[in-house]
Amino acid sequence: MMKHWLLMTLFLLLASCGGGGSSGGSQQTEPPPVAAPPVDPPPAAPPVTEGFVITGTVIASSSQSVDGDTNDTVSEYNPNDTLLSAQAINNPTTLGGYVNQPGSGESGRSFAEGDVDDFFRLELLAGQSITMVIADFDIADADLYLYNQNGDIIDFSIESGEVENLIVPDDGTFLVNVSAYSGGTNYLLAIGNQANQARSSLQHYIEPWQAIVRYRDSDHSNQTAMAAADLAMEQRGGGPQRPWLMQLKTTDDRQYLARRMGTAMPKRASIGSGDLQARFETLMTIKRLRSTDEVELAEPNFRVRGFFTPDDEAFETQWHLPLIDLPAAWDSVKGDPDVTVAVVDTGILSQHPDLAGQWVAGYDFVRDIAQSGDGDGIDPNPEDPGNLQTPGPSSYHGTHVAGTVGAAGNNGIGVAGVAYGARIMPLRALGEGGVGTSYDVSQAIRYAAGLANDSGTVPDAPADVINLSLGGGPFSSAEQQLYNQVIANGTIVVAAAGNEASSVPQYPASYDGVFSVSAVDINRQLASYSSRGVYVDVAAPGGDNGTDVNGDGYPDGVLSTGGVDNGSLEFAYTFLNGTSMAAPHMAGVMALMRSVNPGLSPADIETLLVSGRLTDDLGPPGRDDSYGHGMINAYKSVIAALDSLGDTTVDLPRLSLSATTLSFGDSEAPLELELINAGSGELTIELITSSEQWLSVSSQDIDEEGLGSYDVNINRQDLADGVYSGEIKVLSSANLVTAKVFMSVGRPGGEANVGAVYILLYDRVNEEAVAEFSATAENGRYAFQFTDVPPGQYELVAGSDSDNDFFICDAGEACGSWLTLDQPIVLELNEDRAGLDFPVEYQVFLPDITAENRDVTSPARQRQPIVRKRALGPARATQR
Repeated sequence: MMKHWLLMTLFLLLASCGGGGSSGGSQQTEPPPVAAPPVDPPPAAPPVTEGFVITGTVIASSSQSVDGDTNDTVSEYNPNDTLLSAQAINNPTTLGGYVNQPGSGESGRSFAEGDVDDFFRLELLAGQSITMVIADFDIADADLYLYNQNGDIIDFSIESGEVENLIVPDDGTFLVNVSAYSGGTNYLLAIGNQANQARSSLQHYIEPWQAIVRYRDSDHSNQTAMAAADLAMEQRGGGPQRPWLMQLKTTDDRQYLARRMGTAMPKRASIGSGDLQARFETLMTIKRLRSTDEVELAEPNFRVRGFFTPDDEAFETQWHLPLIDLPAAWDSVKGDPDVTVAVVDTGILSQHPDLAGQWVAGYDFVRDIAQSGDGDGIDPNPEDPGNLQTPGPSSYHGTHVAGTVGAAGNNGIGVAGVAYGARIMPLRALGEGGVGTSYDVSQAIRYAAGLANDSGTVPDAPADVINLSLGGGPFSSAEQQLYNQVIANGTIVVAAAGNEASSVPQYPASYDGVFSVSAVDINRQLASYSSRGVYVDVAAPGGDNGTDVNGDGYPDGVLSTGGVDNGSLEFAYTFLNGTSMAAPHMAGVMALMRSVNPGLSPADIETLLVSGRLTDDLGPPGRDDSYGHGMINAYKSVIAALDSLGDTTVDLPRLSLSATTLSFGDSEAPLELELINAGSGELTIELITSSEQWLSVSSQDIDEEGLGSYDVNINRQDLADGVYSGEIKVLSSANLVTAKVFMSVGRPGGEANVGAVYILLYDRVNEEAVAEFSATAENGRYAFQFTDVPPGQYELVAGSDSDNDFFICDAGEACGSWLTLDQPIVLELNEDRAGLDFPVEYQVFLPDITAENRDVTSPARQRQPIVRKRALGPARATQR
């Protein structure tokens, strides 16, 4: 069943002619006939537009699930508002949901009565992480609670910001509770292994019953004193013009408690531990203070103690860096500040905390003012303004690419770039929607190489490497000549092979001399979207947002610097997938090689690549059309660069695994584990053991030393429902390595589901959605069909609408586009099209938590979500 947005009814006006006749008995002389007036011929019917049929399937990942009672009136309704009605979910999972206080949020199913609590029941293992990202944290607040089976609260995260995080204390069955403190908001829950634990640690190190408060009235007048008394607080320290140390009086007076607890008052009764209750009341009172007009700042009085904090908070989530053996390469080189990688893309968020200080002066070469998005043409400012007019959220593509190359490492926040000691040259050549022209790109390349260009200037020194995570044009002799000149001058050029899932040559990646990079997923397999063919030179991690193989609760996309602009710009860390993400891994490794051996020419690099010195061979032995000469290996590449200097390097064999964590979820299929000699010299595999009887390893394709591909197998027979973990240990003649394995028995949460999904047919010429189809999940698949579609240029966009605001792809909602969300493909419709299948995924990001980030707003970035679901009213066509 389907709703058509554009209906056309044709009315034909028909003229009828009448004649004379006889009136009965008497004969009369009839008057002479009168000539009929001339009748114009009927107007020609307008030409009938031939309509076509479009069919396909939107696919949700098996690691995704949805809250049973979102605000969307079309999604299935299964309330989970109490401990007794808790919704069973899987582990690991990424779950999208919605909560609201009565009368808050968008109009919809839960607006009037509210949906204050969502409860979820699942099996968890000690050390797993539960992270909640609150979509509308600037206007709403939601908290995270962990209950045991007896209904007692055993932990909570009740901050006032964007992220709440908990670490599971023991193995067992637990209930996770998302609770609306104020307003209404979408949220995302990421539940899995090895997630960042630093975010949850601070709340456990507070001084109970104390708060540090700065009043707007710095002299602490009678008005502010009354506000303090209202919450049963008294001053213990501080003074005028500086913060005050306030002591909360312990009390059982329900009047004071109700003022402190607000809407969370019922939670207090479920907390049995005295220490836990003290922490709860302290943090809740601070939350209450933050919403008080008289208070400018309120925060806990933290206990200061020495404990280890990882340098880069989200490094463990960057599975793609160990995959190319980067940590071993960093032992030798992290990048030289004199080595520069030019990123020709959408520009950069230059003040992102993980990019500030990491770049050199660049340029903006988007000359078309209508396409530029920043109000002018060519200028020296390569800042990315985001997509202000193009449908869909801004990807900040260039910022993501730049972060993969050179985000600051070892700085205590966020992520690390491949060559974080080198520098990025941001060159903006793509404007609105990530679209640009080949001429603008050529001008940016000329600038990067120190050649004459339309800016009238050149950089102080040419870039060592140029990264081109872009493509789409046909072969051009002029462009080939430009690349010949750039490469002859010594600049290494790296380009994304393309996301066309075909072997058709993509440019600029397929030009002679350019290193074309295909994409692999977390399993070192060619990604489903990746282009391939005779022009592919090398492979690198591009990721797959539709899987969670390592079970960390996050999609297996590439995590890097980015931004979120739902209302205002916020610096963040986002997961994207594509060959656009693979290319900067290669570019970063090239920067590491140039850092240890500045004299390496592009021809030298190609010789080393063809000889196998820089890669791990994947696929058939030798070069192939999927992986080129293999997947780039950072450690091998740095060693090869050192060897090229004539230095004698000592053989240091070292066993490495393709993954240190494997998560089966409820899958039966074996998972592949690659055993690799990531060092130099020889090593042999001596022993492989597993810690559990249900876990085994079998060889698949190995050499005489035991290196190669193995299958990791599980056997669920005779195992009770639950979540299980085990270890595989591999002993080589050089070292011992371990891989953790997780799997579940039973699927309490059912099949993949992101709620109702709305598929929009978007007219690129008129820049509007012209048709909508809505569907609910059947085994994680959403079939759709559009009929009577006129010829034209279209995009297919799909997403959920948990908050029922009539916009899909908001923060906390699933989103997808054919063929990929990062680079939607224009559908040239001149015939029926079938099999247009594409994934829909939650757009997960890790917010930046530095203080500087909270004040970053710009009027130019104020925008509302653009992809509208409805055009003709609330009625929806739904397939069930």
